[in-house]
Amino acid sequence: MLIIGAGLSGVGAAWRLHREPGWTYAVIEARKRAGGTWDLFRYPGVRSDSDMFTLSYPFQPWRGEKSLADGDSIRRYIEDTAREHGIDQHVHYGCTVTAADWSWAQGRWLVEIEEGGLCRTWTCSFLYICAGYYDYKQGHQPDFEDIERFGGRFAHPQFWPHDLDVTGKRVVVIGSGATAVTLIPALAKTAGHVTMLQRSPTYMSSQSDIDRAADALRRVLPSRLAHILVRAKNVLLSQLTYWLSRRYPEQTKRHLRSALLRFLPDAAYVDQHFAPRYQPWDQRLCVVPNGDFFRDVAAGRASVVTDRIARFVKHGITLESGKELKADVVISATGLSLIPLGGIKLSVGGEPIDLADTTAYRGLMLSGVPNLAFCAGYTNASWTLRADLSSRYVVRLLRHLRRRGLATAMPAFPRESARRPLLGLTSTYVQRAAHLFPQQGDRDPWVVTQNYVIDRMRFAFLNVRKGMIFDG
Repeated sequence: MLIIGAGLSGVGAAWRLHREPGWTYAVIEARKRAGGTWDLFRYPGVRSDSDMFTLSYPFQPWRGEKSLADGDSIRRYIEDTAREHGIDQHVHYGCTVTAADWSWAQGRWLVEIEEGGLCRTWTCSFLYICAGYYDYKQGHQPDFEDIERFGGRFAHPQFWPHDLDVTGKRVVVIGSGATAVTLIPALAKTAGHVTMLQRSPTYMSSQSDIDRAADALRRVLPSRLAHILVRAKNVLLSQLTYWLSRRYPEQTKRHLRSALLRFLPDAAYVDQHFAPRYQPWDQRLCVVPNGDFFRDVAAGRASVVTDRIARFVKHGITLESGKELKADVVISATGLSLIPLGGIKLSVGGEPIDLADTTAYRGLMLSGVPNLAFCAGYTNASWTLRADLSSRYVVRLLRHLRRRGLATAMPAFPRESARRPLLGLTSTYVQRAAHLFPQQGDRDPWVVTQNYVIDRMRFAFLNVRKGMIFDG
């Protein structure tokens, strides 16, 4: 097997395969070290908005103090896991996969890899793409009018300039998602003032970065048992919260508003800047650790402006309302660019594969593509929950192939069935790239659920032969 990516997904997949006799594997990583997303993002304050007891691996207890951890701690956790289990010896860094073609004659994937300016072809009998779906080469950047007239510093969080000093300066952060809410408290510590400029509000919720129940259990129980119990608690709590939010949206809105008013007592301000037009969980809920962003707004260190950009001027931004925001520094936290399967060009028997024409089998394989799996996490829960289920399934499929003496497994989608988008969020960054991704079907095994509890039970008893064509 060839595993693409040495982030959370790739290292987790390698651990599952590492324990499986009869298979050899290598991990290909384009960056210079492990960590994936958590090595890419280096902007101030970068942190997880999923609790670490569900974002971490089920086999590697999270021992950190904080449940909502910073990016460096998460990257070190991934590196430590790879080192402790000998996975790091299988990782090839600085290698970029550009294309992969399935050869029917050889029964192998021919994988084109660039390393140090040279191109080599690797072969494998099974290809597992754990590259996530963020475009590491570019983030989303709108075409702002007259941006060249701006006389201050302009930056994108995905490529944070290490020499950027905001001490005493007026900073405008464009955007209202997780990146903006993470950046603003970090910048507000030294900046003169930070303004979050948003086109429309986002649902936000404060959450403690310390899990008191986890701390209590870890003091009296072995670390692995405590990890299992806390993980189960957090899974059930998050799934229940999501279900209640979707089932009772109006009550959820009132609850979120009441929670905000404890930090920001001005009801008119909350209704103007924190009342989205969409329903809860149409887009991912934005978690604010310890309410730090709200506290900065309440203290006057930060503020929120809801308006649209008309154009940039020398000293800031002119808004469509006619107002002008003065700025020395502008941070464009305008979202991520998504790219499926790490941007690898796939072909089968020399024929290019258009991913949009494929259908996702159990959310992890592609119709008409043999011996290939990809890893995609949940949109409403921790990424690793779904990623680990995917890796468990892949190992189960490999066992089936080995026991039956089979060489290939290829999903076959019934063409008369309906299809719909794979990713279920209405977020702008998701909708921009929806046409690039595989679709999903409307029934098992082609439908993708966003419920870990249901998936955990289903994956334990599923039939690996259903919807699949095998060949010896």
